[in-house]
Formats: sequence, C-alpha cells, structure tokens
Amino acid sequence: MSHSTVPRSRAEADDRAGRTPVASDGTTGTRKKEKAGKLSLRLRFRRDRVLILMTLPAILLLLVFNYLPILGNIVAFQDYDPYVSDNGIVSMLHSAWVGVENFQQIFADSAFWNAVKNTLVLFFLQLVLFFPIPIALALLINSVVRPRVRALAQAVLYLPHFFSWVLVISVFQQIFGGAGLLSQLLRQHGYDGLDIMSDPSTFKFLVTAEGVWKDAGWGIIVFLAALASVSPDLYEAAAMDGAGRWRRMWHVTLPALRPVIALLLVLRVGDALTVGFEQILLQRDAVGPGASEVLDTFVWWNGVRNQDFGYAAAAGLIKGVVSLGLVLAANKVAHLMGEQGVYKK
Repeated sequence: MSHSTVPRSRAEADDRAGRTPVASDGTTGTRKKEKAGKLSLRLRFRRDRVLILMTLPAILLLLVFNYLPILGNIVAFQDYDPYVSDNGIVSMLHSAWVGVENFQQIFADSAFWNAVKNTLVLFFLQLVLFFPIPIALALLINSVVRPRVRALAQAVLYLPHFFSWVLVISVFQQIFGGAGLLSQLLRQHGYDGLDIMSDPSTFKFLVTAEGVWKDAGWGIIVFLAALASVSPDLYEAAAMDGAGRWRRMWHVTLPALRPVIALLLVLRVGDALTVGFEQILLQRDAVGPGASEVLDTFVWWNGVRNQDFGYAAAAGLIKGVVSLGLVLAANKVAHLMGEQGVYKK
C-alpha cells in the first residue's frame, strides 16, 4: 500500500469508512456539537429571568386555585363531615375513612348513569350542532366586503355572550314558553299552544339552541383572528389559477383554520362532561331531573343539597379522570392528523 492511501489519523479512517468520527472522550462529533450548543439550566434561567418573573404571578394563581384544590379529592374516599371543625383541613383529618365505598355506591346508582347518559347526549348534540356554527359564521363575516357591515354583524353576534344565563333563559321563555310569542301566534290562528320550555323531549335541543345564541359570537373571534393571518397573496394566486370563491375557501381558508379547529376541538372534547351547570340548573325543575340531570347538577344536588360531600366528590373525581383521558385521546388523534393539538409530541 502506498503512503498516499494510508489514513493519517483515526478520524480520517472513520471518514473513509463512512463512520461518524469518535472523540477521545467516547462521544461522537455530532453529539459533542449538540452538547456544546446546549445551555445549562443556570444560563437559561439567567437568560429568561425577566420572562419567568413576568409569568410568576400567573403561575402562583394557577397553583393556588387549580392545583392545591386537587388535594381535596381525598374527600372522595371519606365520609366527610364539614361540621367537625371550622377548618376544612382539620375536618378532612377527622372524617371517617371509607375507601372505595363511595365509588361502589355511585356505580350502582341508576341516577348517576342517567346523568352520564344526558351529559354525553348533550355533548354530542353541541359538538355536531354548535361547534361548526362559529366556523361558518366566521367564514360568512370574513366574506363581507364592507368593513362597517362586517363590524356591525360581529358586534350583534357577539353581544349575547355578555348576557347572564338568567336573561338568556328569560328571553327564550318569552318566545317559546307556554305564554310566549310563538304560542300566542299559534292560538290566534286556531292551533294549540306550544310550550317548548317545559317539554322533556325537546330539552336537549333547547339547551343547544340557547348555547348557540349566547356563545357563537365568542367563538367567531378566534376564527376571525386565524383568518386575518392568511396572506392575501394565497387568494390572489388561487384566483389567477382559476379558483372560484368556493374553491378558494376549500383550498386556502379551511386549511388555514385547520390548526385552530383541531386545538379547539381537543379542548371541547376535554370539556365534554361539562355542559353548562348554571344553564341546566335554572331549567331543571321545569322538565324534571330525568331529562335535565347532568354530572355537574348531580354533584351539586348530592353534595350541596343532600350534604353527602364524599359521594359528590367521588362523582366529581370520576368526571375529572374521564375528562383527562378524553383530552389525551383527542390530542393523540390531532397528532395523527398532523396537527399540534394542545401540546407537541
């Protein structure tokens, strides 16, 4: 072998063999560069200390009001008596421990399963009928050319979000109640009156309609913000290629909304078992618990009205665990669809 073909070093030999050069400490050159590019925790803290200080109040509020109350789930495993002491922590320490007895009673309670069924039915109705409406309204408002007309439409749709549920239900009562405008109009033309507000068979559709009227305008804001970030050049390029209005919406607008839709859908699925406590509680007596009882009202009725705090806490804990599982499952589906979801992979 001639002198020119002999490798001059181990690195040159590795390079000719197609292998990654190995450093003297046993690490590859690429890995060593990655380690050299990483900052230590102390340096990252010094670099981001201003941002950390800015977010510290929000983190403290989150800990105090969202994470510390999780410790109260121990009540679900007790026969909790809040009257043992004025201090809630002392009451937990002196309440009798019952283990999983509360959970066994819940799974054998037909009222609990009826509340689960009503909750899931309301969720699917709102997902199918309520969730697409803000998207459609945002696309419609975004297509309006005149800015004044667009601003007026957005304000009119957004205004009911500020109404309380008492006011919303009162408005629906004046229209769809037994003495409402619709019933009076039917009686004037020789038909029987109609009382939708106290009809158990239509209660779930009524709740969904109330939610659409109140909160559809709130959802429009998110989608309009996403549409504002779409470059006009994309629409111009699509128009030059011969795409009409519908094809531009299908190939430009909807793909731009897809990440936002995926994120909101994941959050909505995680909130599936919370379908409006105050809204349903205000109408519970009108249609009866058989049609209106959901998990939130079930927890309230047993915990606050019947003073069975351990039983209600067990139901709330089951709801929280199932909701967490739904969020993780929906986020996994979003990852499979190529979207980020709530968090990255």
